[in-house]
Amino acid sequence: MATEAFRSSPNRGTSLVCFARCLAVCALILINNTLEATEPFLTLNQGPHAKVVIAQDPDATEAFRPRSIKIQAMMNRAITALTEKPSVTEAWRSLVSTQDVVGLKVFSMPGPNSGTRPAVVAAVVAGLLGAGLPPKNIIIWDKQITHLRLAGFSELADRYHIRIAGSAQAGYDEKAFYDNALLGNLVWGDSEFGKIGVGNGRKSFVSKLVSREMTKIINITPLLNHNEAGVSGNLYGLAMGSVDNTVRFESDPERLATAVPEIYNHTNLNDHVVLNIVDALICQYEGGEQGLLHYSATLNQIRLSKDPVALDVLSLKELDRQRTGASAPANKTHLDLYENASLLELGVSDLKRIDVETLK
Repeated sequence: MATEAFRSSPNRGTSLVCFARCLAVCALILINNTLEATEPFLTLNQGPHAKVVIAQDPDATEAFRPRSIKIQAMMNRAITALTEKPSVTEAWRSLVSTQDVVGLKVFSMPGPNSGTRPAVVAAVVAGLLGAGLPPKNIIIWDKQITHLRLAGFSELADRYHIRIAGSAQAGYDEKAFYDNALLGNLVWGDSEFGKIGVGNGRKSFVSKLVSREMTKIINITPLLNHNEAGVSGNLYGLAMGSVDNTVRFESDPERLATAVPEIYNHTNLNDHVVLNIVDALICQYEGGEQGLLHYSATLNQIRLSKDPVALDVLSLKELDRQRTGASAPANKTHLDLYENASLLELGVSDLKRIDVETLK
């Protein structure tokens, strides 16, 4: 597993994101000049498309409570449609092998009602076990083990004889890190907390859970707003949950917009993600990390894609739609993060290039 460090800067002029922007601009200039010299009315090829599968069932929840049997059926339909395999077993085996150690990354801080719901994760676990993956090779994880326990994942782990783990409690890998010139105010638990030296606070180290234990990652995130990132989605959840020294980015949308895609692009993260799932049973459009079901709408959906960016921008669109329908105050849509991710080729941020298949 690769552990190379990569560098960036809060100055966009020297970051990976800025470099990608420069390349994109140069490419557009070159293409436009070529087209003007040949076919003036030729339409530009806007790039690859992303495939998203949405499974929905109006009876998937009852009074905000998930119904496990319905959710398992939805997951089975969605995974076979996304992978285009004839059976559920073949679908999961096309993503992971029985030798893989698969980490199911959840977003557990808001609790079982507004965060990733255990019933959705259980449907994934059942699919992996059915495909022959040993229980010891499945880890449900998030940054803090306490949040996992409070959200109900201990009971789920006990039921299936699998593990739960906190990336912070696993410790951090000194050979795998994100280097950013913006110095952080280190807090207890950060790898360099309490250390004295030039450059302390520049690095965000990757958890050993990510860099040394897991060979594949499946992202399972709620459809939940985030005041700075827009949505507590696939990009934000995995990036901020995998490294330390994140306080320096969390309170500033511009810093997040650069740091999140660059951290996600780390070889220990992006290269290992095989599937992204949005738990869209309930869409909470206000409240962020607090469970506020009175700011929620029941969608009864599960959304799957291999493209994390496509899922996140669809979530942003849904959050805006729900706010409008509820006459709630509009939030500033933070598109820079997702456009930057697209520039780094992490996925598709253009809604016109996202192909959605809805299964009813």
